[in-house]
Amino acid sequence: MRQPLPADMFDELCPSSLNPIRFGDKWAALIIRCLEQGPRRFSELRVPLRRVTPKVLTQSLRSLERDGLIKRTVFPEVTPHVEYELTPVGRSMLEPIAVACAWAEQHWDQLLDARESYDNATRRNRAG
Repeated sequence: MRQPLPADMFDELCPSSLNPIRFGDKWAALIIRCLEQGPRRFSELRVPLRRVTPKVLTQSLRSLERDGLIKRTVFPEVTPHVEYELTPVGRSMLEPIAVACAWAEQHWDQLLDARESYDNATRRNRAG
């Protein structure tokens, strides 16, 4: 039995939410990280990715599958189910994603300051 993904895997204070380096779409790197320990069902992915709507998660999964980063397997049982897993190419993305996350963690304060400054300046420009 595999361990469930933690619900707070990508909580609001996770450096991955601040990472300006994008792999695929907004959610691709997080999906890849969720699949790091092995295959997962859609419902399992929804736990740590609760901020992603089911429609957007489906689109992201299809995009990753199209790019050859994940494999979708349908199990035609009495109650059919689907699992997603990393391909070797997808698994090769884990190291660059880890480097990008470490970079974001190292520059956390500067990223937050820059976003706050930008948001404040944008609000002033729109108000005035």
